[in-house]
Amino acid sequence: MANLFFYGTLRHLPLLEIVLGRGRETLDLTPTALPDHEVRGVAEGPFPTIAPQAGARAPGVLLRDLSPEDIARLDFYEGSFAYDLAVVTLENGSEAQVYFPQPGLWTAEEPWSLEDWERDWGALSCHAAREVMSYMGHKDRETVARMFPMIRARAAAKVNGARSKHGANTLKGRVDVARVDRVYANFFALEEWHLSHETFAGGMSAPVERAVFIGTDAALVLPYDPVRDRVLLVEQMRMGPLARHDRAVWQLEPVAGRIDPGETAEGAARREAMEEAGLELGRLEPVAEVYASPGSATDFFHIFVGLADLPDAATGVSGLDAEHEDIRSHLLDFDALMALCDRQEAANGPLVIAAYWLARHRARLRSAGGNATSG
Repeated sequence: MANLFFYGTLRHLPLLEIVLGRGRETLDLTPTALPDHEVRGVAEGPFPTIAPQAGARAPGVLLRDLSPEDIARLDFYEGSFAYDLAVVTLENGSEAQVYFPQPGLWTAEEPWSLEDWERDWGALSCHAAREVMSYMGHKDRETVARMFPMIRARAAAKVNGARSKHGANTLKGRVDVARVDRVYANFFALEEWHLSHETFAGGMSAPVERAVFIGTDAALVLPYDPVRDRVLLVEQMRMGPLARHDRAVWQLEPVAGRIDPGETAEGAARREAMEEAGLELGRLEPVAEVYASPGSATDFFHIFVGLADLPDAATGVSGLDAEHEDIRSHLLDFDALMALCDRQEAANGPLVIAAYWLARHRARLRSAGGNATSG
């Protein structure tokens, strides 16, 4: 049996329970500290690192009598972050093992606070840990480490979902989930849910199976210049039309991108406008918060119109090489945009939503003139 000392996120008991796969009532936990070490946050993520520091004290908990299965689960989870075990002597005289980061892996910043982390990241980290641990025995830890940015993005979407604005005048019914099978996971995921749900007539439905595409939350923004009365659209090759055998595989769209964990929808819209089109946006006008296809996918869209200065030179080819983006931008006068929609030649749902929203609010935006593009 082994003893381990935890100084960071695994002091959060809900997370520790998920990683170990058992309840806190089965755990032998003792508060203590590791002398001559300090715990600091890292620039690369909302988690801590630990390093020797004479005279410092790293508070934490000692967990005794861990089984080989416990250690294997902890190694799988911590291994995704490139942490390895080493033996230390604690403040209370006990000997224990501690997960230390590989040298030079993280950039240490300010002292780390468990309370702050629990408030800001605890729920997201628990969702992410459930997915990580579901891969034990199926994927190696290096593969999970490569997947982790999308695992965190999927976890962030679940946290955001608990704060959604919609749902008025709908049934707050019961759903009994028998099991969930994740049949594919990489950049996206696909799950099969086995469930029954409350019906409008009362009682529960017969058992049903439903497949769900697991995506993330995204920000989409249609840049609009109220002075020149024009918009900017981006064009890129899209997999949906390709797989559907659409004759038009390159599509016109608003600027769009995933909302990163800890990022606001507004912040993501501004970041994506700069990455995809080199645009600095002024005021953002909220248009809609909607599911892309609620019958089969978790993708959730925050749609904006972003006021911007769009001279003739605003177009070009851009995108991030690291994300294999090849994006061309186009300028369309407002009338040309509406004609595109009226002819049903705009195949992108958020673009059509933003265009018709703009048609309704265009006079208000134009009445502000050049001042409308300020933040």
